[in-house]
Formats: sequence, structure tokens, C-alpha cells
Amino acid sequence: MLPAAPQAAPLEAARRLSPSAPPARRPMVSGVLVDRIFGALARGAALLTLALLLGIMASLVHGAWPSIQAYGLGFLTSSVWDPVKDEYGGLVMIYGTLATSFIALLIAVPVSFGIALFLTELSPAWLKRPLGTAVELLAAVPSIVYGMWGLMVFGPILATWVQQPLQALLSGVPYFGALVSGPPVGIGILSAGIILAIMIIPFIASVMRDVFEVTPALLKESAYGLGATTWEVVWKVVLPYTKSGVLGGVMLGLGRALGETMAVTFVIGNMNQLNTLSVFDAANSITSALANEFAEAAQGLHQASLIYLGLVLFFITFVVLSLSKLLLARLKKSEGARA
Repeated sequence: MLPAAPQAAPLEAARRLSPSAPPARRPMVSGVLVDRIFGALARGAALLTLALLLGIMASLVHGAWPSIQAYGLGFLTSSVWDPVKDEYGGLVMIYGTLATSFIALLIAVPVSFGIALFLTELSPAWLKRPLGTAVELLAAVPSIVYGMWGLMVFGPILATWVQQPLQALLSGVPYFGALVSGPPVGIGILSAGIILAIMIIPFIASVMRDVFEVTPALLKESAYGLGATTWEVVWKVVLPYTKSGVLGGVMLGLGRALGETMAVTFVIGNMNQLNTLSVFDAANSITSALANEFAEAAQGLHQASLIYLGLVLFFITFVVLSLSKLLLARLKKSEGARA
């Protein structure tokens, strides 16, 4: 009996008949070169951002130089703004910007904290998504709509139901009576601050909600298991874990409040005088002054003074962001030391 043919013969024949596999192609660009190109593009984008920042600062200084030469730092402490006599000082605008932003933060931060706390810890599942979407939709409303609503609807309500009762209650009381003095017209620093608070609540609340949600569930469940209340869990577990993110959200809202233009222009009163320190007094802000006067400002000190105001606003924003960065760095350093 003949031995069986080996099985390798048909496989070898089929391998010979099959076309040979094409040789592997070498990549046209090596991975090292791609990494270098990507690194150069990323570095160029960072340098471009820095160059734009320096260019904006240089252009502001150049445009404001006539006013800087004429007034110096005295521009920041003078409350005179008289285009007829060609005399300018930015104290009223600076005060209006800082006061409205402070009032906005004073109202918006507690409200935003309450919204974020409710959405992450207390809200039922069926309400969490629609309520969160509704809060975020407030950020999509144009600022001019807020301004029109503040002027025509909110302003009269504030004058009738808040200012007049407060004036009747605090009439003759030292300091507090002056704080609510003024004609009840519904426009002024307080009205602008409240409108700004409504505008920045969605930004701060959204950031707070997101950072509250990244808190490990194990930490919160452990605290609840030890008998902690919801407030104790938030105050002693969630906030210490997310304080950097919360501070970032507050700074984001403050930046929006400092730079808001149209809504403030409608309700602040646009008065370049600082008569009293009443929160109901009409005033002005840097952004409102720029929006109202820059298009009609003549060449010379008037235009240079407006650009000087823009430079001051740029400096205020830079200082606020720098302080927030320093505070965040200190918080991270203290956390590292405790760890």
C-alpha cells in the first residue's frame, strides 16, 4: 500500500499560485516630524494669543496717551466729565462699574449656589434635566432683551414696591436713609446690579453644578452614612473638594458683569455725576460711557479719555483674574500641604 501524500504539498502549491502580498508602504511623514509640526502649531497658537493681548494693550495705551499725559493718575480720582469744557475724569464710571458688579455678585453667588445644590442633591430625577436646561437657556437671552425688560418692566416694579417703601421706612434714619434716597424712577445702580445678577446666574450655576457632580459619590455616601445632613455634606465634603472650580465659576460671572454693556446702558441712568451714595441713584459705567459716547467723540482729549476708560477696564479685569489665579494657587498649595 502506497504511503499517503503529505498534506503540505497542496498548501505549498496554493501558496505558489497566490499573488504575493504587496510590500508594506513606508509613511510619507514620520511620526517624529508630525509631533514636531503639532508642537510648533500649538506653540504658535499660544504665542499668537499673547501677541494679541500685548497688541490690544499697546493700542489702548497709544490711543489713551493724550489723556494720560494731560491727567495722569488724577483721571482715576476726578468725577468731572464735561465734553463742553474738555475736562474729563473717570471716577463716576469706575465707581458705577465696580458697584454694579459687586451687587451682581452679592445676589448671584448665593442664588447660583442654591440652584446647583438643588440640582445635584435635592432635585427629583424627573425635574433635574428640564430645570437645568431652563437655567442654561437664560444665558442664551440677548443682553439687550434683559436691558429692555429691566427698563420697561423691572424698573417700575423696583421703584414702586421696593424703593418707595424703603424710603418711607428709613426716612430720617442716618446713613440708611441716604442709602435709599433719590427719585423713584426705577433706574440706577441697584437696578443695573440686579439685572447683571440675573444675567450671570446661569454661568455661575452651571459651573457650580458641574463641579458638584464630579465629587466622588463614595465621599458623599460615607458622610451620609455617618449621619451628616445634606447641608453638612455640601459644606464639609462637596465645597472643600470643589472650591477651586467654584471660585472659577464666580470669576467667570464677575468677568461677564464687568464687561456687560447694553443691559447696563438701559437701566443705569447714564449720568456722569456722583451726587450721593444712594443705590437708587442714576450713574454710569465704563462700558455704558463707551457705548454712548465713542461714536460721537471728537478727536483729542474726549476720544483719548474714552480709550483711557477702556484701558482702566482692561486693568481691572486683569487684576481680578490675577488675584483669582493667586488664590487658586494658594488653595492648591494648602491642599497639597494637608495631603
